Amino acid sequence: MKNILFAASESTPFMKTGGLADVTGSLPQALNKIRENEVRVILPFYEAMDESYKKEAVRKASFEVPVGWRVQEAHLYELEWEGVTHYFIRNEFYFGRDDVYGYFDDGERFAFFSRAVIESFPYLDFDVDILHAHDWQTGLAVAFAGILQPKPGLRTVFTIHNIQHQGWMGPDAFYDVLNIGPEHFAGLEWHGMINCMKAALHHTDKITTVSPSYAQEIRQPYYGEGLDPVLNARSADLMGIINGINTDDYNPATDPNLAEPYTTSRLKKKANKRKLQKQLCLKDDPDIPMYSIVSRLVEQKGFHLLEHILDEFLQENVQVVLLGTGDTAFEQSFAYFSSRYPEKMSALLRFSEPLARQIYAASDFFIMPSKFEPCGLSQLIALQYKTIPIVRETGGLRDTVQPYNEITGEGNGFSFANYNAHELLYSLRYSMLVYHRPELFKPLIANVNRSRFSWKDSAELYNGLYEELV
Repeated sequence: MKNILFAASESTPFMKTGGLADVTGSLPQALNKIRENEVRVILPFYEAMDESYKKEAVRKASFEVPVGWRVQEAHLYELEWEGVTHYFIRNEFYFGRDDVYGYFDDGERFAFFSRAVIESFPYLDFDVDILHAHDWQTGLAVAFAGILQPKPGLRTVFTIHNIQHQGWMGPDAFYDVLNIGPEHFAGLEWHGMINCMKAALHHTDKITTVSPSYAQEIRQPYYGEGLDPVLNARSADLMGIINGINTDDYNPATDPNLAEPYTTSRLKKKANKRKLQKQLCLKDDPDIPMYSIVSRLVEQKGFHLLEHILDEFLQENVQVVLLGTGDTAFEQSFAYFSSRYPEKMSALLRFSEPLARQIYAASDFFIMPSKFEPCGLSQLIALQYKTIPIVRETGGLRDTVQPYNEITGEGNGFSFANYNAHELLYSLRYSMLVYHRPELFKPLIANVNRSRFSWKDSAELYNGLYEELV
């Protein structure tokens, strides 16, 4: 039996700001189905959590955590959800706030949490064999594990979900926050600063990231965000494992948000399209190809490309539905196109999970032209709802979307290689051509229907990695 403790800053259903929470919420359940594992999760206790979870959590212990010259109190709580034991570290000073991130002292907040993870070991009633930390917020937990050695033989895994966010702190934080000897400064320092992700990469036994292609990309200067030398030095310990999704949750056959639940029926998919067309005041015609975007509206997601060609694309007999919020410039741009082409485009500048699922179910194509994408969950959800992804060939998009080949009949989507607006436009127009030719569209849809991205295969790969460590 291997006892594995996941340390993360967020996890569904307790707190979610992005895909990290989906992974740390779903992967432990899949790993626990492999008999030789018991995976538990430790998170901050956010005051912004839903009251029902806060009431259910049981206080187990209290202990002190050193933070520089100060001592902070940590209260350990426990709650079981979906068969997985979750621990929470409660501290009002650091986590009694309205939001998860975005504070001037985020580095100190998650340094406290990382140290509290290590200090909690004697109180867990769980003999941890492997500490598996996720992203920069828990990078120092891996460093503290290596330096403080809370348990003989403890092994560590660190997963990079997005290398763009690394957890930088000024050099004074080493003495003001971390409480470790000066001989350890070099392992945490990067370009004169304390870098939480670099600290993890230096101290961990194994490094994973969320797709095989991203594992290769981040070893290059263009994608490595300055950490490519460290990753190249640790390349023998680096591997990419593609994320899965919770296929019980994302299931169009049982999704209560849909007007017409379905498995593979295109007629029922068209019924969902007509419902959405009426709801959004688009032209009521189920044979018009509908293209969708459900995303944060930020540069990483490739929206500069879409802006450049959207006016030209909307001259075609198509519909575009966009759901999301983000940079003001993108919001204003897409609101303009929506007002200019009211029967062809609807820009919904908000987020709603039920509406997102209705859009996945209604649309024929899903547009995801990312500048970079560590894994991407949206294209996996689209495929689960039998919607054809159109992506740029980067990171996890390259690993999960195979471009359609009308000669061989292979492929489950459309893709383009260069970060170029007219390559995107060409892919969009080619998808229209295929849509209107049944002899091409039918084999493509058959491939989409066969696409599966549950956690089962990914969990087996993680299990193999854990076996290697212990």
